[in-house]
Amino acid sequence: MTENKFNDFVDIVKRLRKECPWDREQTNDSIKAATIEEAYEVVEAIEKKNYDELKNELGDLLLHVAFHTIIASENNDFTIDDVIDSIREKLIRRHPHVFGEVKVSGSEEVKKNWEEIKMTEGRDSLLDGVPEMLPALQRAHRLQEKAAKVGFDWEKKEDVWKKVIEEIEEMHEIEKIKSNTLTDESDEELFNKLEDEFGDVFFALVNYSRFLGINPENALRRTNAKFIKRFGYVEDKIKSLGKKLSESDLEEMDKYWEESKKLV
Repeated sequence: MTENKFNDFVDIVKRLRKECPWDREQTNDSIKAATIEEAYEVVEAIEKKNYDELKNELGDLLLHVAFHTIIASENNDFTIDDVIDSIREKLIRRHPHVFGEVKVSGSEEVKKNWEEIKMTEGRDSLLDGVPEMLPALQRAHRLQEKAAKVGFDWEKKEDVWKKVIEEIEEMHEIEKIKSNTLTDESDEELFNKLEDEFGDVFFALVNYSRFLGINPENALRRTNAKFIKRFGYVEDKIKSLGKKLSESDLEEMDKYWEESKKLV
């Protein structure tokens, strides 16, 4: 993108902000959910390898960058130049092996240096900067990755799997206690314990995914997509019989589900 094209684009967004009633009413807070949605649409286009759609979705995301910045500039918080200067300085500062004299042996050392440099930028914890708004599965993965970069990690994959089994067994024990009406603990206390243990199972599985080289968020998205396709097959089969799903039973639906597994 040439400088003139970028400036023209920003001018268009500024004009919308002034002349469109809806755009004029928006705040950084009111459009934050839409910003998240646009980011997910970018990811969806990437996963579908639809590059025409990716081009469009990246444009939508760029619109949000400009829109948020223009709103901020109206409040005298920062300008588009400030945003560009900030990322420019950050990229140079965090890549001393490119813009400085630092030597690295490979990408692992680059990532280690990156985290060390970030800690010199006023962060109190290595885990600062992992957004609270990330999906919980993705956030767990990022938290574990960051801790692992400074050596806080399991040494053997087999030990991680043992931890997964341990957490599942602990969750199951709480579940059995919850089913025992003789316990003195309240239902709420037991439910909170069960929820905690269930979270521990997820966290342990995320740990194991790292040792397999799998991104758990990507894996679960693929499974969700697979479920949608297979359930769609079941729906289509039931409809082809002139029936509604509510008129079918589990045995019939399960039969078509097994058929779908051979196709999807």
